[in-house]
Amino acid sequence: LSAKAGSRSLLTALTSRAKRIRGRYERFLERTFPRFYVLYATFTKGIQALFLEVKEIRKIKSKMSRQRLSAQQLPYREMERLRQVRRDAVPQRWGCFPPFRRDVIKAIPIGIIAIPPFANFLVIVLMYFFPRQLLIRYFWTPSQQLEFLDAYDAIRRDSYPDVVESLALAARSLPDAQLQKRLQEICAEVQRGSQPCVAELYAVRSLFSGSPLGLNKLRVSHVKALSQVLFLTPYLPPFFLRYRLRSHVLEIRHLDRALLRLGLGQLSEEELRAACYLRGLNSTHLDVAQCRAWLDQWLGLSCKLQ
Repeated sequence: LSAKAGSRSLLTALTSRAKRIRGRYERFLERTFPRFYVLYATFTKGIQALFLEVKEIRKIKSKMSRQRLSAQQLPYREMERLRQVRRDAVPQRWGCFPPFRRDVIKAIPIGIIAIPPFANFLVIVLMYFFPRQLLIRYFWTPSQQLEFLDAYDAIRRDSYPDVVESLALAARSLPDAQLQKRLQEICAEVQRGSQPCVAELYAVRSLFSGSPLGLNKLRVSHVKALSQVLFLTPYLPPFFLRYRLRSHVLEIRHLDRALLRLGLGQLSEEELRAACYLRGLNSTHLDVAQCRAWLDQWLGLSCKLQ
Protein backbone atom coordinates (compact mmCIF):
# COMPACT_ATOMS: atom_id res chain seq x y z
CA LEU A 1 0.00 0.00 0.00
CA SER A 2 2.78 2.39 0.91
CA ALA A 3 4.55 1.57 -2.36
CA LYS A 4 1.36 2.34 -4.34
CA ALA A 5 0.83 5.56 -2.42
CA GLY A 6 4.43 6.54 -3.11
CA SER A 7 4.00 5.81 -6.83
CA ARG A 8 0.85 7.91 -6.97
CA SER A 9 2.46 10.84 -5.21
CA LEU A 10 5.49 10.61 -7.53
CA LEU A 11 3.20 10.56 -10.56
CA THR A 12 1.25 13.54 -9.21
CA ALA A 13 4.48 15.46 -8.62
CA LEU A 14 5.77 14.68 -12.12
CA THR A 15 2.43 15.68 -13.69
CA SER A 16 2.40 18.93 -11.75
CA ARG A 17 5.98 19.72 -12.76
CA ALA A 18 5.20 18.92 -16.42
CA LYS A 19 2.23 21.30 -16.31
CA ARG A 20 4.40 24.09 -14.89
CA ILE A 21 7.05 23.57 -17.56
CA ARG A 22 4.40 23.52 -20.25
CA GLY A 23 2.85 26.71 -18.89
CA ARG A 24 6.20 28.53 -18.99
CA TYR A 25 6.86 27.18 -22.47
CA GLU A 26 3.48 28.44 -23.75
CA ARG A 27 3.95 31.88 -22.18
CA PHE A 28 7.40 32.09 -23.77
CA LEU A 29 5.96 31.19 -27.18
CA GLU A 30 3.11 33.68 -26.84
CA ARG A 31 5.49 36.53 -25.97
CA THR A 32 8.31 35.70 -28.36
CA PHE A 33 6.67 33.99 -31.36
CA PRO A 34 2.99 35.05 -31.42
CA ARG A 35 2.26 33.63 -34.89
CA PHE A 36 3.90 30.34 -34.00
CA TYR A 37 1.91 30.29 -30.76
CA VAL A 38 -1.38 30.50 -32.71
CA LEU A 39 -0.43 27.30 -34.54
CA TYR A 40 0.68 25.64 -31.32
CA ALA A 41 -2.58 26.54 -29.56
CA THR A 42 -4.59 25.31 -32.57
CA PHE A 43 -2.75 21.98 -32.44
CA THR A 44 -3.35 21.59 -28.70
CA LYS A 45 -7.04 22.44 -28.96
CA GLY A 46 -7.36 20.16 -32.00
CA ILE A 47 -6.08 17.16 -30.05
CA GLN A 48 -8.59 17.87 -27.28
CA ALA A 49 -11.47 18.31 -29.75
CA LEU A 50 -10.58 15.07 -31.52
CA PHE A 51 -10.73 13.05 -28.30
CA LEU A 52 -14.00 14.73 -27.29
CA GLU A 53 -15.56 13.84 -30.62
CA VAL A 54 -14.46 10.21 -30.29
CA LYS A 55 -16.12 10.12 -26.88
CA GLU A 56 -19.32 11.76 -28.17
CA ILE A 57 -19.67 9.39 -31.13
CA ARG A 58 -19.16 6.34 -28.93
CA LYS A 59 -21.87 7.67 -26.65
CA ILE A 60 -24.33 8.11 -29.57
CA LYS A 61 -23.64 4.61 -30.91
CA SER A 62 -24.03 3.13 -27.44
CA LYS A 63 -27.40 4.88 -27.12
CA MET A 64 -28.53 3.53 -30.49
CA SER A 65 -27.54 0.00 -29.53
CA ARG A 66 -29.10 0.21 -26.07
CA GLN A 67 -32.40 1.72 -27.22
CA ARG A 68 -32.42 -0.07 -30.60
CA LEU A 69 -32.69 3.16 -32.56
CA SER A 70 -31.96 3.78 -36.23
CA ALA A 71 -30.07 6.90 -37.31
CA GLN A 72 -33.35 8.43 -38.58
CA GLN A 73 -34.83 8.27 -35.06
CA LEU A 74 -32.09 10.36 -33.49
CA PRO A 75 -32.45 14.05 -32.61
CA TYR A 76 -31.08 16.45 -35.21
CA ARG A 77 -27.72 17.14 -33.59
CA GLU A 78 -26.95 13.46 -32.99
CA MET A 79 -28.07 12.56 -36.51
CA GLU A 80 -25.82 15.26 -37.95
CA ARG A 81 -22.87 14.07 -35.86
CA LEU A 82 -23.37 10.50 -37.02
CA ARG A 83 -23.67 11.62 -40.63
CA GLN A 84 -20.19 13.09 -40.40
CA VAL A 85 -18.87 9.71 -39.27
CA ARG A 86 -20.44 7.77 -42.10
CA ARG A 87 -20.02 10.25 -44.91
CA ASP A 88 -17.63 9.42 -47.72
CA ALA A 89 -17.46 12.92 -49.09
CA VAL A 90 -15.00 15.74 -49.19
CA PRO A 91 -14.90 18.90 -47.10
CA GLN A 92 -16.43 19.63 -43.25
CA ARG A 93 -15.81 23.25 -40.07
CA TRP A 94 -19.55 23.28 -40.99
CA GLY A 95 -20.55 19.81 -42.10
CA CYS A 96 -18.47 20.00 -45.23
CA PHE A 97 -14.98 18.89 -44.30
CA PRO A 98 -13.89 15.25 -44.42
CA PRO A 99 -15.95 12.85 -42.32
CA PHE A 100 -14.81 11.87 -38.85
CA ARG A 101 -13.74 8.34 -39.76
CA ARG A 102 -11.34 9.63 -42.42
CA ASP A 103 -10.20 12.33 -39.98
CA VAL A 104 -9.19 9.67 -37.45
CA ILE A 105 -7.29 7.62 -40.04
CA LYS A 106 -5.52 10.73 -41.30
CA ALA A 107 -4.69 11.79 -37.74
CA ILE A 108 -2.83 8.57 -36.85
CA PRO A 109 0.49 9.54 -38.55
CA ILE A 110 0.26 13.02 -36.99
CA GLY A 111 -0.28 11.44 -33.58
CA ILE A 112 2.74 9.16 -34.04
CA ILE A 113 4.93 12.07 -35.12
CA ALA A 114 3.87 14.08 -32.07
CA ILE A 115 4.67 11.35 -29.50
CA PRO A 116 8.38 12.14 -28.86
CA PRO A 117 9.08 15.12 -26.55
CA PHE A 118 8.76 18.44 -28.36
CA ALA A 119 8.09 16.61 -31.66
CA ASN A 120 4.96 18.70 -31.99
CA PHE A 121 7.31 21.29 -33.52
CA LEU A 122 7.34 19.13 -36.64
CA VAL A 123 3.54 18.94 -36.66
CA ILE A 124 3.37 22.72 -36.39
CA VAL A 125 5.75 23.06 -39.36
CA LEU A 126 3.40 20.80 -41.33
CA MET A 127 0.47 22.94 -40.18
CA TYR A 128 2.21 26.02 -41.50
CA PHE A 129 3.21 24.71 -44.95
CA PHE A 130 0.61 22.02 -45.81
CA PRO A 131 -2.52 22.59 -43.68
CA ARG A 132 -5.15 21.41 -46.16
CA GLN A 133 -3.17 18.55 -47.70
CA LEU A 134 -1.70 16.84 -44.63
CA LEU A 135 -3.79 17.87 -41.64
CA ILE A 136 -7.36 17.35 -40.55
CA ARG A 137 -9.91 20.03 -39.68
CA TYR A 138 -9.13 19.93 -35.95
CA PHE A 139 -5.69 21.43 -36.68
CA TRP A 140 -6.89 24.25 -38.92
CA THR A 141 -7.10 27.82 -37.63
CA PRO A 142 -10.47 29.62 -37.95
CA SER A 143 -9.17 31.71 -40.85
CA GLN A 144 -7.95 28.57 -42.64
CA GLN A 145 -11.33 26.91 -42.18
CA LEU A 146 -13.06 29.86 -43.85
CA GLU A 147 -10.48 29.89 -46.64
CA PHE A 148 -10.93 26.18 -47.31
CA LEU A 149 -14.73 26.45 -47.26
CA ASP A 150 -14.49 29.09 -49.99
CA ALA A 151 -12.08 26.89 -51.96
CA TYR A 152 -14.38 23.86 -51.79
CA ASP A 153 -17.41 25.96 -52.66
CA ALA A 154 -15.60 27.23 -55.77
CA ILE A 155 -15.21 23.59 -56.86
CA ARG A 156 -18.90 22.98 -56.19
CA ARG A 157 -19.96 26.12 -58.09
CA ASP A 158 -18.09 24.94 -61.18
CA SER A 159 -20.58 22.07 -61.43
CA TYR A 160 -23.74 24.17 -61.16
CA PRO A 161 -23.86 25.21 -64.85
CA ASP A 162 -23.54 21.55 -65.92
CA VAL A 163 -26.43 20.57 -63.64
CA VAL A 164 -28.74 23.28 -65.01
CA GLU A 165 -27.74 22.61 -68.64
CA SER A 166 -28.42 18.87 -68.15
CA LEU A 167 -31.79 19.72 -66.61
CA ALA A 168 -32.72 22.01 -69.51
CA LEU A 169 -31.65 19.34 -72.01
CA ALA A 170 -33.72 16.64 -70.28
CA ALA A 171 -36.72 19.00 -70.17
CA ARG A 172 -37.01 18.80 -73.98
CA SER A 173 -38.13 15.17 -73.65
CA LEU A 174 -40.94 15.81 -71.19
CA PRO A 175 -44.38 14.74 -72.43
CA ASP A 176 -46.34 17.49 -70.62
CA ALA A 177 -45.89 20.64 -72.72
CA GLN A 178 -47.04 23.01 -69.97
CA LEU A 179 -44.70 21.60 -67.31
CA GLN A 180 -41.91 21.40 -69.89
CA LYS A 181 -42.27 25.13 -70.53
CA ARG A 182 -42.31 25.86 -66.77
CA LEU A 183 -39.13 23.90 -66.17
CA GLN A 184 -37.34 25.48 -69.13
CA GLU A 185 -38.30 28.94 -67.83
CA ILE A 186 -36.90 28.06 -64.39
CA CYS A 187 -33.63 26.85 -65.96
CA ALA A 188 -33.36 30.04 -68.01
CA GLU A 189 -34.07 32.12 -64.90
CA VAL A 190 -31.26 30.39 -62.98
CA GLN A 191 -28.86 30.74 -65.91
CA ARG A 192 -29.55 34.50 -65.88
CA GLY A 193 -28.53 34.60 -62.21
CA SER A 194 -31.95 34.74 -60.55
CA GLN A 195 -33.30 32.49 -57.84
CA PRO A 196 -36.72 30.89 -58.44
CA CYS A 197 -39.20 30.99 -55.60
CA VAL A 198 -40.30 27.92 -53.68
CA ALA A 199 -43.76 27.93 -55.31
CA GLU A 200 -42.19 27.71 -58.81
CA LEU A 201 -40.08 24.74 -57.79
CA TYR A 202 -42.94 23.00 -56.03
CA ALA A 203 -45.12 23.34 -59.14
CA VAL A 204 -42.77 21.09 -61.19
CA ARG A 205 -42.13 18.48 -58.48
CA SER A 206 -44.05 15.73 -60.32
CA LEU A 207 -41.53 15.82 -63.19
CA PHE A 208 -38.83 14.29 -61.00
CA SER A 209 -40.61 11.04 -60.18
CA GLY A 210 -40.35 9.42 -63.62
CA SER A 211 -38.49 9.51 -66.93
CA PRO A 212 -36.40 11.42 -67.93
CA LEU A 213 -35.75 13.24 -64.62
CA GLY A 214 -36.11 10.41 -62.10
CA LEU A 215 -32.75 9.57 -60.54
CA ASN A 216 -32.62 6.15 -62.23
CA LYS A 217 -33.32 7.72 -65.62
CA LEU A 218 -30.87 10.66 -65.59
CA ARG A 219 -28.04 10.77 -68.10
CA VAL A 220 -24.68 9.74 -66.63
CA SER A 221 -23.22 13.22 -67.21
CA HIS A 222 -26.11 14.71 -65.19
CA VAL A 223 -25.52 12.24 -62.32
CA LYS A 224 -21.79 13.05 -62.32
CA ALA A 225 -22.48 16.79 -62.14
CA LEU A 226 -24.91 16.29 -59.23
CA SER A 227 -22.32 14.13 -57.45
CA GLN A 228 -19.72 16.88 -57.70
CA VAL A 229 -22.19 19.42 -56.30
CA LEU A 230 -22.58 17.17 -53.24
CA PHE A 231 -18.81 16.55 -52.89
CA LEU A 232 -19.14 12.93 -54.01
CA THR A 233 -16.59 11.44 -56.38
CA PRO A 234 -17.90 11.20 -59.96
CA TYR A 235 -15.33 8.55 -60.91
CA LEU A 236 -17.43 5.45 -60.29
CA PRO A 237 -19.65 3.21 -62.44
CA PRO A 238 -23.13 4.72 -63.02
CA PHE A 239 -24.83 2.21 -60.72
CA PHE A 240 -22.65 3.25 -57.75
CA LEU A 241 -22.99 6.92 -58.62
CA ARG A 242 -26.78 6.67 -58.48
CA TYR A 243 -26.71 4.60 -55.29
CA ARG A 244 -24.42 7.02 -53.46
CA LEU A 245 -26.33 10.05 -54.72
CA ARG A 246 -29.64 8.60 -53.56
CA SER A 247 -28.16 7.66 -50.18
CA HIS A 248 -26.71 11.13 -49.68
CA VAL A 249 -29.92 12.93 -50.65
CA LEU A 250 -31.96 10.69 -48.33
CA GLU A 251 -29.61 11.57 -45.46
CA ILE A 252 -30.26 15.26 -46.09
CA ARG A 253 -34.00 14.54 -46.27
CA HIS A 254 -33.93 12.85 -42.84
CA LEU A 255 -31.87 15.73 -41.47
CA ASP A 256 -34.39 18.23 -42.86
CA ARG A 257 -37.26 16.57 -41.04
CA ALA A 258 -35.29 16.32 -37.80
CA LEU A 259 -34.33 19.98 -38.15
CA LEU A 260 -37.96 20.96 -38.72
CA ARG A 261 -38.91 19.14 -35.50
CA LEU A 262 -36.11 20.90 -33.60
CA GLY A 263 -36.83 24.35 -35.03
CA LEU A 264 -34.42 26.74 -36.75
CA GLY A 265 -34.51 29.02 -33.70
CA GLN A 266 -32.69 26.34 -31.69
CA LEU A 267 -29.61 26.34 -33.92
CA SER A 268 -26.44 28.18 -32.97
CA GLU A 269 -24.87 30.43 -35.59
CA GLU A 270 -22.27 27.78 -36.44
CA GLU A 271 -24.93 25.06 -36.78
CA LEU A 272 -27.03 27.34 -38.97
CA ARG A 273 -24.14 28.10 -41.29
CA ALA A 274 -23.19 24.40 -41.43
CA ALA A 275 -26.72 23.41 -42.40
CA CYS A 276 -26.78 25.98 -45.23
CA TYR A 277 -23.37 24.99 -46.52
CA LEU A 278 -24.25 21.29 -46.58
CA ARG A 279 -27.30 22.07 -48.72
CA GLY A 280 -25.38 24.10 -51.30
CA LEU A 281 -25.27 27.67 -49.99
CA ASN A 282 -21.87 29.22 -49.23
CA SER A 283 -22.79 30.80 -45.91
CA THR A 284 -19.32 32.11 -45.06
CA HIS A 285 -20.05 35.66 -46.24
CA LEU A 286 -23.75 35.93 -45.31
CA ASP A 287 -25.23 37.20 -42.08
CA VAL A 288 -27.31 35.04 -39.76
CA ALA A 289 -30.64 36.49 -40.93
CA GLN A 290 -29.87 35.66 -44.57
CA CYS A 291 -28.84 32.11 -43.65
CA ARG A 292 -31.98 31.60 -41.58
CA ALA A 293 -34.27 32.94 -44.34
CA TRP A 294 -32.65 30.71 -46.98
CA LEU A 295 -32.79 27.60 -44.80
CA ASP A 296 -36.41 28.32 -43.91
CA GLN A 297 -37.27 28.35 -47.63
CA TRP A 298 -35.29 25.15 -48.18
CA LEU A 299 -37.16 23.32 -45.42
CA GLY A 300 -40.45 24.73 -46.70
CA LEU A 301 -39.84 22.90 -49.99
CA SER A 302 -37.92 19.83 -48.84
CA CYS A 303 -40.32 18.79 -46.10
CA LYS A 304 -43.31 18.91 -48.48
CA LEU A 305 -41.73 16.54 -51.00
CA GLN A 306 -42.14 12.77 -51.01
